[in-house]
Amino acid sequence: MEKTIQTEKKEKHLEDQIDIIKVEKLNKWFGDLHVIKDVDLTVKQGEVIVVLGPSGSGKSTFIRTLNALEELQSGTIEIDGIELTDDLKNVEEIRKETGMVFQQFNLFPHMTILKNVYLAPIWVRKWKKAKAEEIALGLLERVGIPEQANKFPGQLSGGQQQRVAIARALAMQPKIMLFDEPTSALDPEMVNEVLDVMRNLAESGMTMIVVTHEMGFARQVADRLVLFDKGEVIEMAGPEEFFDNPKHERTKLFLSQIL
Repeated sequence: MEKTIQTEKKEKHLEDQIDIIKVEKLNKWFGDLHVIKDVDLTVKQGEVIVVLGPSGSGKSTFIRTLNALEELQSGTIEIDGIELTDDLKNVEEIRKETGMVFQQFNLFPHMTILKNVYLAPIWVRKWKKAKAEEIALGLLERVGIPEQANKFPGQLSGGQQQRVAIARALAMQPKIMLFDEPTSALDPEMVNEVLDVMRNLAESGMTMIVVTHEMGFARQVADRLVLFDKGEVIEMAGPEEFFDNPKHERTKLFLSQIL
């Protein structure tokens, strides 16, 4: 009963929030391959969307179009009231508001962990070094590795490096966090330490879109789940309905193969 009440409270809270992401009729091709097909998705501020699908379904390409890492070819994307266009200034504004965490950590190996985290706000947001350092230290505390601040990436485990990557993305103070299979490159024993950080982030009210195969995380944290297959959205539903009462046969097959 308690879980149901909490769920109802979250749904009510989301109803009152603005639409921070709007995707309409999105299409993307790689040559003749149609990888994203007429995808529509609207996300409320503070909502957590988990994107699922088999390999090659288009889910990673989709999330990369949201901050112009992949070019959209038709349709529209609007992030926090800004429409994504070819204008570089427009792209820069959207990227300021959307932090991204990838499969690989992409840390600068020759820089300390602290500098990896505080560098972007100095360059992009023009913060003073003292302010950027203070915020970076707070974020390393938040992701549970403040003691690693003066080490280099090669001295950390994969799970620790991914937590640094999350802190680095958060250092820009984005309104939205995008995660593209953030645990897929980790050894199994390191996965939970990263998922715990992501759970805490979701509970704090961050708007998140997460591409993942971690079904326990998806059921626990997602407000809605979206299943991609062959570039199309096959099913979109809350976790209870998605896992316990899927409507589409493709969803049932997908779940039978991974659960």
